[in-house]
Amino acid sequence: MADANLTERQRKWFESVRQGLQRDTGRSLAEWVAIARTCPEVGHRARLRWFKETHGLLQNRASLVLSEAFESQSPWSAPDALVDALWTEPEARAVYQAIDAAALALEGAIRTARKGYTAWSRRVQFAAARPGKGGVILGLAISVDADSRLQPRGTQSWSERLGARLALTAASEVDDVVKELIRTSWRGS
Repeated sequence: MADANLTERQRKWFESVRQGLQRDTGRSLAEWVAIARTCPEVGHRARLRWFKETHGLLQNRASLVLSEAFESQSPWSAPDALVDALWTEPEARAVYQAIDAAALALEGAIRTARKGYTAWSRRVQFAAARPGKGGVILGLAISVDADSRLQPRGTQSWSERLGARLALTAASEVDDVVKELIRTSWRGS
């Protein structure tokens, strides 16, 4: 994953995983990368399973090794491609772009693209959005009491910090009130 898409906290966490890999397994990242390149599997999940079953390396460390070994195949290496693949419907993309502009206008905000949603963070994640039925679901790290349109997070797969969600169907709904909700969420991050 490119460092530009990581918060300082995430960079420190990844560095601790790197350091712990050598300390706890007796093998350097380079040695694990060489092992990864011998993996007979081709899919990421299958490779993770192979690492666990064959070498006892669990998901976080195996994911780090695989991202180094197969960086060009990693979706993290092409965040714009992830955004394009996720936001294909024109109306949903327009809502996403309005949210993205509001979030990235905030000091220190970064965007991280994922397969199922797009997230924004400063020190920690403060917002995420994913396509939903007839629009976009926006998750925010604020109380559902902040606005009458907010609902509890439900079963969303993004950060547990995002306790409120808001359904948006048009870019025009990302108005001053929604921008202030995003800003409030950002302040807590």
